[in-house]
Amino acid sequence: QVKLVESGGGLVEPGGSLRLSCAASGIRFSAYTMGWYRQAPGKQREMVARISIGGTTGLADSVTGRFTMSRDHVTNTVYLQMDSLKPEDTAVYYCNAHREVGPGADYWGQGTQVTVSA
Repeated sequence: QVKLVESGGGLVEPGGSLRLSCAASGIRFSAYTMGWYRQAPGKQREMVARISIGGTTGLADSVTGRFTMSRDHVTNTVYLQMDSLKPEDTAVYYCNAHREVGPGADYWGQGTQVTVSA
């Protein structure tokens, strides 16, 4: 059974920081590109960050310089370090696992709420 569990969301003031975690189980972690997506009220879901099997990262222009993604192959966990948060970062953040080895597969977590407000 594949399971992606996000945690670390919450309420933070503008300029503050949060660290999101995504614990993966039921997959061969080293065969998957991992990603963070977010969906704000009234908006389409968008990709925030992704990291390849080899550790290459990519970030959306809106978060470059403020967010950092990483993965830990020992604990099968990915992280999103979010600094200098802005109100427009408010959204539900979702963890994604995309299989790059063998048949294609795509899995999603249930999401964690991030609210940036004074």
